[in-house]
Amino acid sequence: MDGKQKKLQSLIFVIIKKNQMLKHTTILLATIVLNLTAFSQDSVKTVPNNWHLLDRTETGFNGISLDKAYKALQASSRKSTTITVAVIDSGIDTLHEDLKPILWTNPKEVPGNGKDDDRNGFIDDVHGWNFLGGKDGRNVKEDSYEGARVYHKLKPIWEGKTVDVEKLSLSEKASYETYLKAEKKIVGAVDPEEAAYFKTLMPKFQAGDSLLRKQLGKEEYNGNDLKDITVTEADAKMTRGLILNISKANNSYDITNQQLIDELQGQMRKAESATQAPKEYRKEIVKDNEEDIKDRFYGNNDIMASTPFHGTHCAGIIAAVRGNNKGMDGVADNVRIMVLRAVPDGDEHDKDIANAIRYAVDNGAKVISMSFGKDFSPEKEWVDDAFRYAESKGVLLIHAAGNDAKNIDTADNFPNPIYANGKGRASNVITVGASGDLLNGGLTASFSNYGKNEIDVFSPGVNIYSTIPGGNTYGKASGTSMAGPVVAGVAALILQYYPALSPQQVKYAIEKSATVSSTELVNKPGTDEKVPLSELSRTGGFLNAYEAVKIAGTLKPSKNKEVLPKSNINKSKKD
Repeated sequence: MDGKQKKLQSLIFVIIKKNQMLKHTTILLATIVLNLTAFSQDSVKTVPNNWHLLDRTETGFNGISLDKAYKALQASSRKSTTITVAVIDSGIDTLHEDLKPILWTNPKEVPGNGKDDDRNGFIDDVHGWNFLGGKDGRNVKEDSYEGARVYHKLKPIWEGKTVDVEKLSLSEKASYETYLKAEKKIVGAVDPEEAAYFKTLMPKFQAGDSLLRKQLGKEEYNGNDLKDITVTEADAKMTRGLILNISKANNSYDITNQQLIDELQGQMRKAESATQAPKEYRKEIVKDNEEDIKDRFYGNNDIMASTPFHGTHCAGIIAAVRGNNKGMDGVADNVRIMVLRAVPDGDEHDKDIANAIRYAVDNGAKVISMSFGKDFSPEKEWVDDAFRYAESKGVLLIHAAGNDAKNIDTADNFPNPIYANGKGRASNVITVGASGDLLNGGLTASFSNYGKNEIDVFSPGVNIYSTIPGGNTYGKASGTSMAGPVVAGVAALILQYYPALSPQQVKYAIEKSATVSSTELVNKPGTDEKVPLSELSRTGGFLNAYEAVKIAGTLKPSKNKEVLPKSNINKSKKD
């Protein structure tokens, strides 16, 4: 997952070992990012749950002016068309009250009959597909980091070798440079003291967790459950204190015991990868040929699995039922969410992402929301080819920029629209940075990646209130993972009313309409330096749904279809 930073290890290390809180706090929990955002505890309480949808001129909150957008669309008397948005993520709670009514349903598939009714190669893919599943019903939950996989694959080739770079072929040079990057990322980033402490901490935390689960009478609990209980055992006190401290620091008590356990285990895996090859979690469950992109028909239909937190939150931001007086409202009001599980606790595999994109395109999605990312992409050509395929079929891709406060104009960040072969870039991709609010830590999120050339627009991504697993449960989360779905929702809203527009035209409307201030300075993420937003993104602006739909209304569908690169994946008989 994106944003697994050294800051996280330092935070937990400091909180637990020194038992103190920091004013600037970061915590990444399994598939959810709750990030390094400076805030006043008193002022955050005054920010409404729906701040990201509000109009700044009317309310003072730096939202996307969504109500004004709906009023403009209603005044136009245009009819709304249902749009399918694919969410490639960790899974979704398909039983959630605000999501169940808006799930995409495969019209040609008969639920639960164990047959591939529509002959698309996927059995009982009623609401989508799980590319992290086995035919025996098991699912990949945790996985290694791509950097570790790359490092240990290349280590036997280059470790200890005296290398004359000038004598290497182009492919050998690329391999060697990748090895050096992976070595620095995996070996160089490990703090032995912190790694040892995590290893010591884990059994104590789990012992305390076991006691708390027994006392509370539930397997999964959060900070709210711990506020008013009394505990006497030392391990239980430590576990309770850690969860409450992190919850308080992030102004969210929805953090669960299981999410924190997943994160601690992830950090332990990361430290271990410096000295030993990562376990092949995916291989022993999925059992496909991971080196063959044409081997596409693997996985199972368990799209919820046991890791739906992140995907559930993202899906709600896009399209949770509007106006039903439950929880919160999504951005778009006539959307069906296609669920594609391809992101584990760890780094996603290029093959799964490529095949998830192709599935979404083949089954009618017009927008694909992708809130994930990593530092290495060994099979980027496969993902590039999927991008080309989506482009050729008129599908828009929305990608969250990542949460490392780094400049992705120069730092590696995948997937991205730049083709690995050096021949151009995808025109159907919007890369999204995270914005905030003046009362919510600042107009730019301090954790957000940025880039004058590679970030297209900034969108709300701090303390976003949305659906979380539990059937009728809601909570806040922060990250570019939240900012991307806000843009996906606006893109879907545009297509609802202007379905003939191309992905490039929707992208144009969103970018051209971004709210720009020539005088207002923002914080450069990760620093206190004040810069124009134009130094951090191509548009130099914040997402504005109202202005976007206005511009969309002026565009005319192109009569001449663009000549786009063809996919070079050979179709199988089941295509």
